[in-house]
Amino acid sequence: MIDVTAADEISDDARARSNVWRLAAAQALTGANSAVIFATGSIVGASLAPDISLATVPLSMYVLGLAAGTLPTGAISRAYGRRVAFIVGTFCGTLTGALGAWAILHSSFWLFCGATFLGGLYGAVAQSYRFAAADGASVAFRPKAVSWVMAGGVFAGVLGPQLVQWTMDIWPPYLFAFSFVMQALVALVAMAVLSGVDAPKPAAADLHGGRPLLEIARQPRFIAAALCGVIAYPMMNLVMTSAPLAMKMCGLSVSDSNFGIQWHIVAMYGPSFFTGSLIARFGAPVIVALGLALEAVAAMIGLSGITAPHFWATLFVLGIGWNFAFVGASALVLETHRPQERNKVQAFNDFLVFGMMAIGSFSSGQLLAHYGWNAVNMVVFPPVLLGLAVLSLASFAKRRAKLRAVDEIPDPSI
Repeated sequence: MIDVTAADEISDDARARSNVWRLAAAQALTGANSAVIFATGSIVGASLAPDISLATVPLSMYVLGLAAGTLPTGAISRAYGRRVAFIVGTFCGTLTGALGAWAILHSSFWLFCGATFLGGLYGAVAQSYRFAAADGASVAFRPKAVSWVMAGGVFAGVLGPQLVQWTMDIWPPYLFAFSFVMQALVALVAMAVLSGVDAPKPAAADLHGGRPLLEIARQPRFIAAALCGVIAYPMMNLVMTSAPLAMKMCGLSVSDSNFGIQWHIVAMYGPSFFTGSLIARFGAPVIVALGLALEAVAAMIGLSGITAPHFWATLFVLGIGWNFAFVGASALVLETHRPQERNKVQAFNDFLVFGMMAIGSFSSGQLLAHYGWNAVNMVVFPPVLLGLAVLSLASFAKRRAKLRAVDEIPDPSI
C-alpha cells in the first residue's frame, strides 16, 4: 500500500522544485538590481551629494526601501498571493532603472536617492523568494529549497558588476547612467520569469488563522533566528556599502571596486549550492554560528591592510559568512511557524532585519567619513559576539525542553 502522506509530500516537492528553478532565475536577475546599486551608489552619491558625508545616503535609501517593503510584501502575498507581490516588485525594479538614469543625466542627488529607495522595495519582494520556495515543500526539502534559490545570486554576482563594467562609459560624461537603463530591462525579464511561478492565492481560512504574532515572536527559537539575521545582514551591509568608497579614498580604481563587489556577491550566493545540505546534516544553529564567525574573520582581514587584495579578501570572506548566517537563520525561522502563519511571520522577520539594517546604513557614511575604514570593521565584533551568545542560549533551551519532554513520558512498565 502506498503511504498517502509520503505520496502527498512527493507531489508537493515536485511543485516546489518547479518553482525553485523559476525563483532561482529570478534571484539571479533581481540580484543585478542590488549589484548595480551597491557597485555605483556611493560613487554616484559622492559625485552628486552636496557633502561627502552624504555619499552613502543612496545606499541607505535602498536599505530603507528594503525595510519599508517587507510588511507590504507580506500583506499583498496574504491577500492576493505571492505571484502578485512578485510582479509589483519587478515593476518597482523597472522604475528604479529609469529614474536612476534620469537622475544621473540631470545631476539630481535626491532623485537618485528616490530611485535607490524603489530599488529597495524591489529587493524587499525578492527577499520573499527564499520563503516562497519552501511553500508546500516537505520538511526535508525546505532547507534545500531556500538554499537553491539563494544560489541564483551567484549569477547576479557575475551579471550585476559586469553590467556596470560594460555600460558605465556608454553615455559620457554621465558615468553609470546607461547601467541603470540596462538594470530596468533586466527587471522586465525578471517579471516575465516570475509570472510563471505556481503560487496561488491563500485560502480564506488561512487569512485569519494561526497564533498571535507576539506569541510566535516570544519563542526562544524565533528570537535567536531573528537576532542572528538582524546581526548577519546589517553587519555585512555596513562593510559592503563602505568598501567601494573606502577603496576610492585609498587610491584604488573603479575596476578594483567592481572586481571586489563581483566576488563578494559570488561569495554571498555561491555556498548556497551546498548550504542547505550542511544545515540538514549539522543543524541550522551550527551553520549560523559559523557564518557569524566568518563575518568577524572578514573584519580582521579588513583591519590588516588597505591594498586591493585586502579589500577583495575582506569582501569575499564576508560574503561566505553572510550566506551561512543568513540562510541558516532563514531555515530557523521556518521552524517557528505553522503554514497559515508563514506570511506574517516571514514578513515580520524581514522587517526586523531590514529595519535594523536601515538604521545602521544611515550611519555608515558618517562612520567612514569621520572615523575611517578601520572603525567600520571594528563595529562588527560586538554584535557578532552577542549573536553567538543568544544562539547558544536558544540551543540550550531547546535541549532542556526535549529532556523535560522525555522525562514526562510515562514508563509503560509501571
